[in-house]
Amino acid sequence: MLVQSEFFTKADGDPVAVENADGRGEVLLVCEHASRRLPERYGDLGLSQEALASHIAWDPGALAVSRLMSRSLDATLIHQRFSRLIYDCNRPPESPAAMRDVSEIFRIPGNENLTEAERSLRTTSLYLPFHGRIREEIAARRARGRPTVLVTVHSFTPVYFGKLREVEIGILHEKDSRLADRMLAAAADTRLYHVACNEPYGPADGVTHTLEVHAMPAGLLNVMIEIRNDLIADETGQGVVADFLTGLLRESLADV
Repeated sequence: MLVQSEFFTKADGDPVAVENADGRGEVLLVCEHASRRLPERYGDLGLSQEALASHIAWDPGALAVSRLMSRSLDATLIHQRFSRLIYDCNRPPESPAAMRDVSEIFRIPGNENLTEAERSLRTTSLYLPFHGRIREEIAARRARGRPTVLVTVHSFTPVYFGKLREVEIGILHEKDSRLADRMLAAAADTRLYHVACNEPYGPADGVTHTLEVHAMPAGLLNVMIEIRNDLIADETGQGVVADFLTGLLRESLADV
């Protein structure tokens, strides 16, 4: 059986990336589904190149938008460097969605009939380091007396199981809706995007894990942002959406 130290090759590198580590802004950005890269030992998981490039492998455009927001807000950004096909870092280890063998219309041969040893290896190699790094960052800020506002950034496919999604930007929250409510109020009069609360997913879908683990127990302001990925398929769209979201966050945090 492989041990954790053998999980990644030298070419793979680390599972977690931190950008603008010295950022002075109160916002901490997290992008769980930033990459579609697979660790070398998994090959292509038996999937076509079409599937590996699709939304089942990552959140297209989410990292690009996160990076633009990081620059504007002087925010530290933490993101996962490997595909959610290996482990979805926005799900706890006990969730069936953490290591799916089917995603939407795609069967994932390399994830079928996983042993407990394999599931444990993926958890210790991907999930634990990722959430450990977020935990360390928040603790370090607290020790320095710095506030933290946790913002996670995602994208979603315009068509899911053949159904067109009209919402363009979702502002998601769990039980703590303080920041989400402010952002929704700030976006109420916009004609730029169709903005909705807890759409196209919500807490009942199990998508707020990162917020639940890191923000809610500590009482941190938090929000999850979902962006329809056709809006951020190129640099122009990414820039417009990033500016819009940065504006919402600044307005919502101005008098906090």
